Amino acid sequence: MAIQFHKRPGLVAYITCGDPDLETTIDIILAAVEAGADVIELGVPFSDPVADGPVIQAASERALAGKTSVRDVLEVARAVRKQTDVGMIVFSYMNPLLRYGLEKFCTDAASAGVDGVLVTDLPVEESGPYLTAMTKHQLDPVFLVAPTSPDVRLKMIAEKSRGFVYAVSRTGVTGTRQEVAGDAKELVNRLRKYTKLPIAVGFGVSNAEQFAEVGRFADAVVVGSAIMQRVFDHPGDEAEAVKTFVRGLTSAMKPAAARRG
Repeated sequence: MAIQFHKRPGLVAYITCGDPDLETTIDIILAAVEAGADVIELGVPFSDPVADGPVIQAASERALAGKTSVRDVLEVARAVRKQTDVGMIVFSYMNPLLRYGLEKFCTDAASAGVDGVLVTDLPVEESGPYLTAMTKHQLDPVFLVAPTSPDVRLKMIAEKSRGFVYAVSRTGVTGTRQEVAGDAKELVNRLRKYTKLPIAVGFGVSNAEQFAEVGRFADAVVVGSAIMQRVFDHPGDEAEAVKTFVRGLTSAMKPAAARRG
């Protein structure tokens, strides 16, 4: 498998695995795919999610209370892969992967049908062993770039990335915002000098209007907190709520694509 965006802008949907439980997580993912998601970020719940805002922190706490582990996340991937060829990346901090064992994790992730991995707190400068293991198992390493990243670092990250590059729209943590930061477009333009990979913009996109706005200059849009808020707000009907929300986002795709160029 490989990470692909079949339309512009593509949608990367972040799902915290294990919230509210693993079986429902699978249903939520399949609902998001049916509604138009191109790539699923399988969120590994972590006890100290420093890059995540309150919605995803709360989702992680609920998943951890249910004992969700890295192994569980990979089993979710395996179950999803039996039903769809959607792109899947594991979204994690480094500590859970080190505890699992980096080589074993890459072996098991590839076996489960995972396409790539994004480790939020792994600096590219310290990623040598990780990249070696990822390459060995044909997994795509996805790295984050921020508006504060100097050009020399953008170039380094672009050279090490595979699949796509995740451009953070602003400094700070994840979460919904009333407007998307203006420096996101500038960051994408800077990054395009160094890579032909798709560039996905995330952190703060929460509605169809913002999705269309970002889609005018980015190849894909990452949505996480707004999805997990629907999960929390609709107990017992999580998958249908996510499907409705994602369909609302993807309805903005054609107008956004038409204005590109």
